[in-house]
Amino acid sequence: MQRLLLGGACLAAGAGLGASLCGFLTEPRRGGPERLGLLARVPVVPVPSVQASELTVHPGGSGAVMKYGFPSLANIKTRESYVTSYDPRTRTASWVIEQLSPASLTGPSDRKYCDFKEDNSVHVYHRANNADYRGSGFDRGHLAAAANHKWSQKAMEETFYLSNVAPQDPQLNQNSWNNLEKLCRSLTRHYLNVFVCTGPLYLPRQEADGKLYVRYQVLGRNHVAVPTHFFKVVILERAGGGGVELRSYVLPNAPVDEKIPLERFLVPIETIERASGLLFVPNIMKRANSLQAITAK
Repeated sequence: MQRLLLGGACLAAGAGLGASLCGFLTEPRRGGPERLGLLARVPVVPVPSVQASELTVHPGGSGAVMKYGFPSLANIKTRESYVTSYDPRTRTASWVIEQLSPASLTGPSDRKYCDFKEDNSVHVYHRANNADYRGSGFDRGHLAAAANHKWSQKAMEETFYLSNVAPQDPQLNQNSWNNLEKLCRSLTRHYLNVFVCTGPLYLPRQEADGKLYVRYQVLGRNHVAVPTHFFKVVILERAGGGGVELRSYVLPNAPVDEKIPLERFLVPIETIERASGLLFVPNIMKRANSLQAITAK
């Protein structure tokens, strides 16, 4: 059993996840010394303040997620209530951004009327289909979760495009990852606005020859890439102009013991930026009058 360092603790993560990631996921933290803050033992790293302007946000609409810009600009697709950047090489998204609010989490929509479907806006050479997943042993894991968009049946149905899906370990999808999605929804009770960016990661591991390699499985005729990990970046706006709080998580695409608290999977945001090739903080700093990054101890 190899061990993976996430959130400052070596966690049992299943075969094939490489001990080399212990070093990869412990980059220096941006913003200066740590201090104890929210989530019990989780320190808060202050980020310098900048002047911000206001933007009108309409809950439930995909335009709202543009408030903090996009972490990259390739192959952008806009849906009813989320925006995505599609990667034709992996047959899944590089990232998906959505805004959560009490209004978006309630409504008449029902997932029993939804079916996973091909995304016809993607060229047939570059898209996944349901046959790719059949018998693979992986779930079709939502990036923008269906339960986040109960306000509109159309919005919920659009989360079932396979361009919003990535192969996910069933135990992870149905347990710890599901708990993380529930946590994000619960944050809408405490913050003015909740923005969530989710995507896959393909991280290196050290092989027997001592060298680092990026290796991942592919599924089906269309070679849908199986991520080694998933990230979720949560941007939280405090009421009354109280600034912005940032939480960033990385979970391995493997069974995770539900007894491990989710805050143990918090990582410095630059860990995700370095690993994914995406940038979050520069865009946030253009719009936030203050920013605190909640990271792992």
